[in-house]
Amino acid sequence: MTNLALTINGRAYGPMDVRDELTMNDFLREFLGMTGTKFGCGAAQCLSCAVIVDRPDGSSYTNPTCIVPAVNFDGKSIRTVEGHASDGALTPLQTAFIEHFAFQCGYCTAGFLNEGQVLLERLARQKVARADVEATIAEALDGHLCRCTGYVKYHEAVRAVILADPGRYLI
Repeated sequence: MTNLALTINGRAYGPMDVRDELTMNDFLREFLGMTGTKFGCGAAQCLSCAVIVDRPDGSSYTNPTCIVPAVNFDGKSIRTVEGHASDGALTPLQTAFIEHFAFQCGYCTAGFLNEGQVLLERLARQKVARADVEATIAEALDGHLCRCTGYVKYHEAVRAVILADPGRYLI
């Protein structure tokens, strides 16, 4: 057993004792009832289970949870798909996912949404040239697998958010 304390979607959890081998995915789903983070491949290859990890400097990155022990997140601040909407209002990215029907079965959606959010936050700090938008989106979403082959819709939704606010995201 190891002591775990972390922040999830702005709320502190712990300290609490958890089994060393308990995955973060199982911790979120079984201990906290946060079922938006999915268990896909079980090998950190499809990234359906990716959550956002926030760094102290304000930057963030995604991290798989299916094979990563929960104790590896000790002291960290993370965001899950449940943490995107605020006071019942969807984010622009969530709205774009709906408008572009950027999901089919929805299983991989949380991972794509989290990765897209990380990209938008990065572009808000480091803008990209309009000519590089497609390559930037493709690079960011690379590695996320959709078994229903909904990739085009995910890319379209992220692109729509970027292009709808060029002053924020584009050079």
